[in-house]
Amino acid sequence: MANKTTVSEFILLGFADLQERQMFYSTVFLLIYLATVIGNLLIVAAVVLDFRLHTPMYFFLFNLSSLDLCYISITIPKMLANSLTNTRSISFIGCATQVFLVISLAATECALLSVMAYDRRTAICFPLHYKMIMSRGTCARMAVGSWVSGVLYSLLHTGNTFRLPFCHANVISQFFCDIPQLLKLACSDTYPNKVVVVLFGVCLALGCFVFIITSYIQIFSTVLRIPSMSGKHKAFSTCLPHLVVIGLFFGMGSFVYMRQTSVTSSSWDLLASVLYAVLPPLSNPIVYSLRNKEIREALGRVIARMSFQRV
Repeated sequence: MANKTTVSEFILLGFADLQERQMFYSTVFLLIYLATVIGNLLIVAAVVLDFRLHTPMYFFLFNLSSLDLCYISITIPKMLANSLTNTRSISFIGCATQVFLVISLAATECALLSVMAYDRRTAICFPLHYKMIMSRGTCARMAVGSWVSGVLYSLLHTGNTFRLPFCHANVISQFFCDIPQLLKLACSDTYPNKVVVVLFGVCLALGCFVFIITSYIQIFSTVLRIPSMSGKHKAFSTCLPHLVVIGLFFGMGSFVYMRQTSVTSSSWDLLASVLYAVLPPLSNPIVYSLRNKEIREALGRVIARMSFQRV
């Protein structure tokens, strides 16, 4: 260990092997980033400015959109900055911060999706007690609990990873810092770290997924007992956007996990990480704005109000 040099920065390889297409990829990611930010900001603005959306369901949607704004802003701007300045480096502290924020937001989203499933289950299965069960205080505690649990979960993995010694190797074959790539660079036994990552990751994802599936089994059994077709359609329409978001989040997460725990090419690993970092935050506002009539109407009222004030 005495002859090994401590790493002070890492190199994010990213799309370095595609230099001739660098401008094209930068433009595409910039457009995706702007579309994601604008879409989620519109949802945040609609929920905040329209009092008709001050309900538990839209309160949690506000949290989800705020989370997605932060999530995509951790990775894409750094990648764009590196591409425009033709640099690949990120400091040790910057890498640790990026890992902490990415994991904490991903874990928080998992918890929030579970809370949103509970909210839908309560609204459909126990409509008469909904306002009492999902009070403002309860919703606030659920949201805070989701964010705090994500932070604590991330502290565990970030601390467990960056306590390892890093030596000469500092090249990460991704466009952002992630734990599987960092474990490959550590100059000590990383088997305990891999066990912790897999064990806690499976427990978190499986726990949230089972809770969501259980909630929706109860929801569907209740909806099927509704006599009117209009009642069934209304119940299903409020659940469909959430189901699509859940499918994308857990589907992309499983895809990334399987790619990183198998022997695959770095180009496929990079593609998997891009999809997981970009697709869920981009799809959430599209899914909710296209499928949710109340969101569309609220956005129309907010835009009309702003236009009237300018006149």
